[in-house]
Amino acid sequence: MTKVIIVEDEETLVRNLGEKLSGDGFTVVTAMDGEEGLDKIRVENPDLIVLDIMLPRLDGLSICRIVRHDPATAHIPIIMLTARGTEVDKIVGLESGADDYIVKPFSLGEFLARVRAVLRRVSSDRAVPQDELVSNNLRLSLTGRRFFKDSDEIKLSNKEFDLLAELMRNRGAVLSRDLILTKVWGYDYFVDKRTVDVHVRWLREKIEDDPSNPRRIVTVRGVGYRFEG
Repeated sequence: MTKVIIVEDEETLVRNLGEKLSGDGFTVVTAMDGEEGLDKIRVENPDLIVLDIMLPRLDGLSICRIVRHDPATAHIPIIMLTARGTEVDKIVGLESGADDYIVKPFSLGEFLARVRAVLRRVSSDRAVPQDELVSNNLRLSLTGRRFFKDSDEIKLSNKEFDLLAELMRNRGAVLSRDLILTKVWGYDYFVDKRTVDVHVRWLREKIEDDPSNPRRIVTVRGVGYRFEG
């Protein structure tokens, strides 16, 4: 039976979500503060974490980062709940490692649908090892580290390849320069953020039909970049 842990300090919401999930066949574990939630995540090894951002003792963003950096829990999908709904808040939540983001108030029907969608996506990702990333006429071979536009192979540097792979994996999502530096250059790699801009410019020269008017790698001002394919 699929196990879901809910880390939320609003008792009524916890009860309603728990009843909805239990009624649909899920096993439900609950925690009312961040530290208790993190302890239960480690002990229970759930199939999904439903995590509020604003929590006593340890906030949800911190829990999300801890879960993602622990090899024992990094695979567990996370849905974040928050009363805030600005684009920046969503980006912060997703950058912390969340798989989905629901803004309060929401219906129980929407909540259950999002839970099932995340679990289906994770199950599909695990079932089929991904060797290629494909978007329209672009194809990236991960094992061969080769890139093709239409039928033509285009040479990429190692960092250009890794950057494009990260963008393609997160198609439609905004990735900040800080997140890109972390994913592509490494957590402890000291490098100027403008390096990201330079590599994006080089990539555009190779993959865009018109690099001066990019349609595939789009700049989100003040934040970072989004891959549209």
